[in-house]
Amino acid sequence: MKISISYPPLESEKGIPLLGQNRQFQWFSEPTYIYPMVPAYAATLLKTRGHEVLWDDGIAEGLSYAAWLERVKAARPDVIALETKTPVVKRHWKIVSELKALSGDWRPKVVLMGDHVTAMPEESMRACPVDYILTGGDYDFLLADLCASLSGGGALPKGVWYREGAEIKNTGPCALDNDLDSLPVIDRDLTKWRLYSEKNGNYKYLPGTYTMAARDCWWGKCTFCSWTTLFPGKKYRARSAEKMLDEVGVLIEKYGVKEIMDDSGSFPVGPWLKTFCEGMIARGYHKRVKMDCNMRFGTLGQAEYDLMAKAGFRFVLFGLESANQATLDRIDKHLKVEQIEDGARMAKKAGLSPHITVMMGYPWESREDAARTVAFAKELFRRGWVDTLQATIVIPYPGTPLFKECRENGWLSTEDWDRFDMREAVMKSPMTEEDTKALTRALYKSFATPGYVLRRLVGVRSAADVKFLARAGKKLLGHLTDFKR
Repeated sequence: MKISISYPPLESEKGIPLLGQNRQFQWFSEPTYIYPMVPAYAATLLKTRGHEVLWDDGIAEGLSYAAWLERVKAARPDVIALETKTPVVKRHWKIVSELKALSGDWRPKVVLMGDHVTAMPEESMRACPVDYILTGGDYDFLLADLCASLSGGGALPKGVWYREGAEIKNTGPCALDNDLDSLPVIDRDLTKWRLYSEKNGNYKYLPGTYTMAARDCWWGKCTFCSWTTLFPGKKYRARSAEKMLDEVGVLIEKYGVKEIMDDSGSFPVGPWLKTFCEGMIARGYHKRVKMDCNMRFGTLGQAEYDLMAKAGFRFVLFGLESANQATLDRIDKHLKVEQIEDGARMAKKAGLSPHITVMMGYPWESREDAARTVAFAKELFRRGWVDTLQATIVIPYPGTPLFKECRENGWLSTEDWDRFDMREAVMKSPMTEEDTKALTRALYKSFATPGYVLRRLVGVRSAADVKFLARAGKKLLGHLTDFKR
């Protein structure tokens, strides 16, 4: 069979859609592309099983929708698989309808996958003529098994919604018990990794790429996180440290990668982390590539941060979310405010570059509460304990506990999915819309203190440092535009 894993261009005056493998969708004024790991595994797995695979990312390639559609029609794949999310699902419904309405003898099967359709599969089955919906996060395994069923006539795998005549049916919940070590090493050439190797604000050294050591976060309970729908914490699985080290070696030797961002919701810790770090050092990889990862505050001690730095880690992303303890408790963050300060300080002392993510617009927070978070972030920058920041507006994605809480309390101001794109607040709150956007912009400005700027300038040691600062400045201006009045 010929299978296309596609990202159709989504043309909008709002900017470029940050869609592929992204937990919180945004339209970006300044293009950013994340290498979609699970779809890349799907493409590779399908290829190893003898299928012809097309990697068709019209967004990252900068195609117009018309040009993309003509390319798809010329390729005539048997199956077209689309990753979707809440803010663009209505656009994807229209695209599915257009694909299914094409005249002639070509009748592709269309598949939707991702967190929104996992949470609300029947909605999309009724809203458009999609053939199959894959639920759960292992949609690489699931897509391969679906295509095996379509080509061989066997039973559909668990986790699939489908049609039988006019009736909508499903095969039951997906198990999320696949062995991640059974996956092949991603074919980076097939999946056009270069499209995602530079336009990403996380990378300091180019070219960069992504890995995914685990699915997904070993806590996996934060009430706002859309990926708890795909990967609840109780189902957390990691590849072996040895397999991960082997992949790092391939990326260094075959592709000349200089920086690797691991996209696990939380990087594995404990003995796994120790084995991986010691392996990076023993193999000499720590001298040839920089590693980045997502981590949780309140987990590691100074010795572990020191070991990560020695092993070649550079950038560590932490979810701060709020400086109000009542909010951290309410979103089930399993975190104390003082742990944020301690973790940032230890990571920075080890020589790492801590990055924090912060959110505005909680329906129970006043403007004074939100301003406290801004002041806290600014203090972390003043002390030199964090280097960069990402600010967003809280969005209650379908399938999350926060969405359920919003419905029960009447907090939603809309259920028009197009508006769940972080360009506005969709939850009622004590703050005004302009308050929320102004405080989000204030977060991005929080590190623009003389002391911070001076530290960054003094820290310039190479041309890579200069280029990174220039890219970071451009991204900052883009983010300020993203949350304009």
